[in-house]
Amino acid sequence: MLATIAQSLLAEGEHVVDSVGEGGHEALDAASWILQQGWLMPLVPAVSFFAILFFGKRLPRKGAEIGLAAVGFTFLWAVLSAFEWIGGSAVVERSTTWFSNGRFDIDVGIHVDGLTVMMFVVVTTVSALVHVYSLEYLRGDQRFTYYYAALSLFTASMLNLVVADNLLQLIVGWELVGVCSFMLIGHWWEEKPNSDAALKAFLTTRVGDVGLMLGAITLFFAVGTFNIEAVNQAALSDGIRHGLLLTAACLLLLGVAGKSAQFPLHIWLPDAMAGPTPVSALIHAATMVVAGVYLVARTYGVFFEGFSIDSGGINLLALTGGVTLFIAAALAFVQHDIKKVLAYSTVSQLGYMIAALGVGAWTAAVFHLFTHAFFKALLFLGAGSVSHAAHHTFDMREMGGLRKYMPRTFWTFIIGTVALAGIPPLAGFWSKDEILLGAKEGDFGTILILGSIGAFMTACYMGRTVFLTFFGEYRGHGTPHESPGLITVPLMILAVPSLLIGLINAPGIEKFNDWVAFHVPDVTFHLEHHDFDPGLALISTVIAVFGFAVATWVYYWQKAPKGLLERQPVRAVHTFLEQKYYLDHIAVSGIAAGTAGPIARGTYWINQHVIDGIVNGVGVATNRFLAPFTYDVLDQELVDGMYDDIAGATSAVGGLLRKAQSGLIQRYALVLFAAVGAGGAALAYLT
Repeated sequence: MLATIAQSLLAEGEHVVDSVGEGGHEALDAASWILQQGWLMPLVPAVSFFAILFFGKRLPRKGAEIGLAAVGFTFLWAVLSAFEWIGGSAVVERSTTWFSNGRFDIDVGIHVDGLTVMMFVVVTTVSALVHVYSLEYLRGDQRFTYYYAALSLFTASMLNLVVADNLLQLIVGWELVGVCSFMLIGHWWEEKPNSDAALKAFLTTRVGDVGLMLGAITLFFAVGTFNIEAVNQAALSDGIRHGLLLTAACLLLLGVAGKSAQFPLHIWLPDAMAGPTPVSALIHAATMVVAGVYLVARTYGVFFEGFSIDSGGINLLALTGGVTLFIAAALAFVQHDIKKVLAYSTVSQLGYMIAALGVGAWTAAVFHLFTHAFFKALLFLGAGSVSHAAHHTFDMREMGGLRKYMPRTFWTFIIGTVALAGIPPLAGFWSKDEILLGAKEGDFGTILILGSIGAFMTACYMGRTVFLTFFGEYRGHGTPHESPGLITVPLMILAVPSLLIGLINAPGIEKFNDWVAFHVPDVTFHLEHHDFDPGLALISTVIAVFGFAVATWVYYWQKAPKGLLERQPVRAVHTFLEQKYYLDHIAVSGIAAGTAGPIARGTYWINQHVIDGIVNGVGVATNRFLAPFTYDVLDQELVDGMYDDIAGATSAVGGLLRKAQSGLIQRYALVLFAAVGAGGAALAYLT
């Protein structure tokens, strides 16, 4: 497929589409040459994947240098693409025929606009830092080369998903991302929990993928093409019946719930923390899990019209996000594994993004995707640094007091925590505030309330995490230490955008709205952009500060009533949360075991009674009927008889020859002259 994309450069049918983005983004007559080569973004890491597999083990760094070079190139290209787009380049859409069945053509190509360029920057930045971080974190790993090959393939797959101009090509990238996730979660597959987590992630997301494929098929037969821009145009111009749009939106939402860990398919993401920590930062915080959010943002016309978002009131998209952000935040409070706290935090923040899209706050959702990628990757890599110092444990009960031993990790983790909690002027404040503002102005009171409660809970559980990890006395084994530069430098780099990147959409600047906007050519469609609301911003800040204050009171000053967790109804609620709302029991012990158990027993019965019966029956029939016939008729009479006849004929001929061999010279001479005479007579007759 990537080779076909490359060939599209020479295709006669390629075209460049001009676009005017919301907020006055000026289009040029011709798109930037840099953006037109967007096909290079997935192609380069894909080539890196094969190069690492074939040549990696022979190189000094076991293939890591190939992966670093490839991701470094894509990062540079992403930065150049961002400058070109900000400078006013037009949208690029180029395609060529992938295959044809005689009735219709299936294209493959690229679509590069503000959303695409933003995702280029997110994916390549985090991926590049993870590549560097992994040099130290996985040093000496027995599958080091395999790991870097998988990282390259994941990066290529995610970039293919981002740049795809049609749903079919997007699905290819979507599925490859899932395969890479399976490979990387189960990297240390010798330990059963790791392989179980990989299988759980793969199978759970496959449930959602069924909905994605059915939704894409529904849209194809409704519009006659997989092209995403054509689908959006048809959806927003009444080109698709509302019933079909609603069906397609619900089916696509199932795929989104699987990949972006939305209720009730969120159960796979916390278990996926079994993979290496850099994998958690790359795949399960900044890139793969936002694929579902990206899908909704890219095909927003389908969801906007299908769920009638402009009509106000609650809808399935907003409700899914609102419920997810609340239940995941609650689960973060009862986790002892620092990575699982961050995992449930990720699920909650993804819920914010989906809820924002559900209330019509498209720009706010995409902006939160952008800012979240940096500070959540920072927090995950910070958790890996903490584990590295605390002798490879993620249990916060075996940490404490680490701020004295690892100041660089501590301060960068604090920056990520404050950004996640939404404290101004850090990145998370600007994007989360826009989501709450969109819910308020769109008259989505339920989402506004859930989002505000979620903001309090986020600050509270992150305060708990900081106090248990970095304050108090060290409760672990050995002497902790600061991590080496290959681990801490990526933390310091990520701390910069976590501090400052949100300012690009601060009042008086608001450039993100100009650079990244939802726009469909030839369709009159406008998403409302709301001005900054100081009152709401102050309230959300107070809520977050209050969350930190409660965490300080409970976990730092330890003023909570003793034995509180043993009292009802607190104990019942705590148990309910520890059991993850019993959703894992339903999914694993109920659905999976209820499906796998009967299938396994049925398969075993078929194996014992049907397959073994056939094999045994064939053996008995062979022994009773075929074996005697083979021995008596074929072997004894036919084969042995044939050899006996040949031996008899040979013996008779030998007897005749022995009689001719008398040893008399005169008889030999007579036979010779007779033969010559017979030959001469035959020759004379013929002539």
